[in-house]
Amino acid sequence: MKFKITKDWIKSFFVMIIAVIVMGMCVSLLVMCDMGADPCSAMNYGISHKLGMSFGNYQLLSNIVLLIIVIIFDKKLIGTGTLGNMILVGYSADFFTWIWKEVCHIQAQLNLGIRIVILIPALILFILAAAIYMQSGHGTAPYDAVSFLISEKIEKHSGKNMFRIVRIVYDLAATGIGVIAGGEVGVITILMVILLGPTVDLVGRIMKTRRGVEKQGV
Repeated sequence: MKFKITKDWIKSFFVMIIAVIVMGMCVSLLVMCDMGADPCSAMNYGISHKLGMSFGNYQLLSNIVLLIIVIIFDKKLIGTGTLGNMILVGYSADFFTWIWKEVCHIQAQLNLGIRIVILIPALILFILAAAIYMQSGHGTAPYDAVSFLISEKIEKHSGKNMFRIVRIVYDLAATGIGVIAGGEVGVITILMVILLGPTVDLVGRIMKTRRGVEKQGV
């Protein structure tokens, strides 16, 4: 995990931190809407409830296991963003859930209209925040790193960028586990499966283009 601290590094680091906290906040909102969460969170909510653990604690534990796998196969995918996601998303989700329930006193059963009003911006924010953090250059969470690892291995052999397809299949597998474990699976989970991979790919292309323009301007 080598890096040189520069102004650009500090700027992108804080962008990454904000992105993962926003992801955690959005997860808490999506779960509150009771229409599903992202595939990883849906799976981990289900398993954590089965084990009687908090979401944040189980999220951290499962990411540690996946982190070991990623370190074995491709260390370059690991960075400060890996630790940021491992620690902040789960605990941010727990924190904001507490805020909504204990501070804002939002009732458990919301009517459909309110759920949709909350759900749409939360979904858009989550997808954009996830794409920004993954393309920040600070590494990715072990769950996300596995999808990059698989797609890179396929690209080496086929010469084709298969990230979108790999990510969709990967998230579908997590969704299946979430269904079996009784996690927060719903229509939003399916939308995430369809939209997250392409959005990450698109944001990555935009950020690479922007970095190229900035280098030319130096």
